Amino acid sequence: MALRIRDLVLKPGESENRLGDRIADEVGCDPDQIKDWSVLRKGLDARKKHDITFVYTVKFEVENEEKFLYQYSNHPKLDRCVEEPCLTIHKVTRPFHVVVAGMGPAGLFCALTLAEAGARVTLLERGQAVEQRLKDVRRFWNDGILDAHSNVQFGEGGAGTFSDGKLTTRLKHPGIPHILARMVEMGAPVEIRYLAKPHIGSDRLRKVLINFRKHLLSLGVDIRFLSMLTGIEMSQGRVAGVTINHSDDLPCDALVIAPGHSARDTYKMLEKIGVKLELKPFAIGVRVEHPLELINRIQYGRGCSPALPPADYRLSWNDPDTGRGVYSFCMCPGGMVINASSEEGGLVVNGMSNYRRNTSMSNSALVVTVTPADFDHPAMMAGVDFQRRWEKAAWQAGEPGWRAPAQPLLEFLNGRGGHLLSSCRPAVVHADLDDCLPAYVANCLRRALPYFDRKMRGFIAEDATLIGVETRTSAPLRILRDLSGESVSHRGLFPAGEGAGYAGGIMSAAVDGLNAAVQILRQQSQTLMRSK
Repeated sequence: MALRIRDLVLKPGESENRLGDRIADEVGCDPDQIKDWSVLRKGLDARKKHDITFVYTVKFEVENEEKFLYQYSNHPKLDRCVEEPCLTIHKVTRPFHVVVAGMGPAGLFCALTLAEAGARVTLLERGQAVEQRLKDVRRFWNDGILDAHSNVQFGEGGAGTFSDGKLTTRLKHPGIPHILARMVEMGAPVEIRYLAKPHIGSDRLRKVLINFRKHLLSLGVDIRFLSMLTGIEMSQGRVAGVTINHSDDLPCDALVIAPGHSARDTYKMLEKIGVKLELKPFAIGVRVEHPLELINRIQYGRGCSPALPPADYRLSWNDPDTGRGVYSFCMCPGGMVINASSEEGGLVVNGMSNYRRNTSMSNSALVVTVTPADFDHPAMMAGVDFQRRWEKAAWQAGEPGWRAPAQPLLEFLNGRGGHLLSSCRPAVVHADLDDCLPAYVANCLRRALPYFDRKMRGFIAEDATLIGVETRTSAPLRILRDLSGESVSHRGLFPAGEGAGYAGGIMSAAVDGLNAAVQILRQQSQTLMRSK
């Protein structure tokens, strides 16, 4: 067992090779006593702009732990390393076939866990492999040709493939270290295991996905691209098979559906066959874009060290008049705004960053909560129809087409002023964003912006631009499941991930997919025990 020390501090630009000596300085021991060390956690403390520091928790070893702990027992930041709890994963002991629909984080980690436990797995993805998907997305941005099945929303890796690759989550789950370790094995940067705010970046995430696919294939997983789940066969009250592309039938013992939040035709299919669903709240709004240097200056102060990472932020405000939350979402430092549309005649934007976050602009969603009470009708597809209504308005504001409607923040707030400055791919066009948003959403944004500027002086700036519309913050409905993760209406169907309504981001979706696999394996183990 090793020891751990918290709150070691390095200045920006100081080498991490000094951490061994810093341990000795902090404890008051001879540096030669520190035999080995590694970083467990690294965060940034920017609360005091004149004294910004990196803060570390470090694991280390000494020759005689008991003696060392006794000698320095009064040190408040020194203790033993605690072993992370392990997941219990049951191995398959009889032939068992699971179909997993969707190759986002939930589907990938579900398929991986099942395959490594010995299950036979067929993994379906309606879109293309990431190599072809990247070509299709670039063709859309460059030539305006949209592939409805291979785009920013659909394809290997899910919507997160074209994002910042954030791995932050508020979840406390024993599977998180496991998931991070597997990502590193697949080529993700090793620091994601210890950074307080880890990210992979869209460019490196694509390479991770290719390695992930190769590993799944080596385990015998049957991966099928351009294969959309279009039907579910039931027998004696349980899932017995699936239909692919309206034509191919495939028997199975269980189905994991991890569709992503934009799989609107899948939602419609599930509603048609009677799978129990419910409407849920989500949020819509815009992307706000600032020069990177401006956000760095606001967060770090003038003359900040070049050794500091591109600055991020998180903002939230609750409108006392309406009760609606207004908040920043999916902030992309040193990134770009992208057209993330997946349907003809509807325009939606998102943010993306590469690993180095080295563009000249930073962006974030600024969104307002909406609930089923805001939708035009009470039917199960009401949230989808609500999204489509405002995506169509944004597309038309693009004159019409794939240029995103944009407006200087000052003009949106005060009626005049500001510059239209944006990295958006493929392009923006000047528009009145009131034409692209519900009036109550636009008004909430206007009331929230002065508050955000008080939190971050300079946020309301001449070079700040708003780009619309952001509607795909989360799924507009939920596929209901019980405590075991199984559909309440269709036994053998396991909804998982963001599109099922149970996650919000890469890590929480991966955890949910892992949970689905663990539940299926546990269920099979219990069934086998009962049959003996």
